[in-house]
Amino acid sequence: MVGRTTTGVTLRQLQIFREVLRTGSERLAAKILKITQPAVSQQIRQLEVEVGLSLFARENSRLVPTDRAWDLLRSVDGALQSVDRIEKSIAALRNDEASSLSLAAPGVFCLNAIPRAIQAVRKSNPLSFQIKSGSYQQIAEYVLNGRADLGVSRLPLDERAFEWAPAATARNVCLFRAGHRLATKEVITPEDIIGEALVDIEPQFAAHQMNINALRYRGVEPDLAVEYDANGHDVGFVAAGVGISIINSLIAQEYRQFGLEFRPFEPGAIYHYVVFWQRGRQLTSGMRQAVDELLGVFGAV
Repeated sequence: MVGRTTTGVTLRQLQIFREVLRTGSERLAAKILKITQPAVSQQIRQLEVEVGLSLFARENSRLVPTDRAWDLLRSVDGALQSVDRIEKSIAALRNDEASSLSLAAPGVFCLNAIPRAIQAVRKSNPLSFQIKSGSYQQIAEYVLNGRADLGVSRLPLDERAFEWAPAATARNVCLFRAGHRLATKEVITPEDIIGEALVDIEPQFAAHQMNINALRYRGVEPDLAVEYDANGHDVGFVAAGVGISIINSLIAQEYRQFGLEFRPFEPGAIYHYVVFWQRGRQLTSGMRQAVDELLGVFGAV
């Protein structure tokens, strides 16, 4: 990819300049870039003319970077990395296969499920992954606008915009520290948690209303110790003994390394999780493999 800036500096000159700084040698830079050493020297001289700066001192046929050279590299390296990614994407399109995959999912699933799925994919496929997290609405928007190739979310989703594969069904559970008095219960009800401090998601979420209303229905005002705004923010507070939390069983499984316990909570809701993508999109082999592995780790819960 070759372009020219308003100063007359070309992207190719900057790429060669960066490689000379990285390797410390025109000869090595030429070898990596698969061009001749004289071509490297010529491009470096032209770059210095365009920017009006001496970027290297010449000592015994060696290029010694000046402080201005390092300043210039810091200024342009981010842009050059973006160019690198574009070039890789174009090369992947030519080969009809992507070298990277973007996945949008609730951040809580990066504790266990998603890392296990990615590890399984990368055993046979050197894909790189970009993870985007957010609310369920944001996750759908990421996939819809093409910022993510795949998403992990729960239904409902707009079937006019998305296709999906069922991943897991989850039910409400009560999460607490090991050895808590609630561990003696097989099923926990609102009556059982009267007097317990709650770590609960913020009021704009439907799960909050369900949890709080279950207590208020019995004439009890809940003791809200902590309110949080994203799944996954409760585990530290529960592990510290601040309170208990009402979440769903799929999320609770992500907390296995914290040594917490959970039991079914009634009355509760059922949640249907899916792996999804834009409707009509042709999945690459890497995307199909990622879907299969995600379904595998969520289905094993």
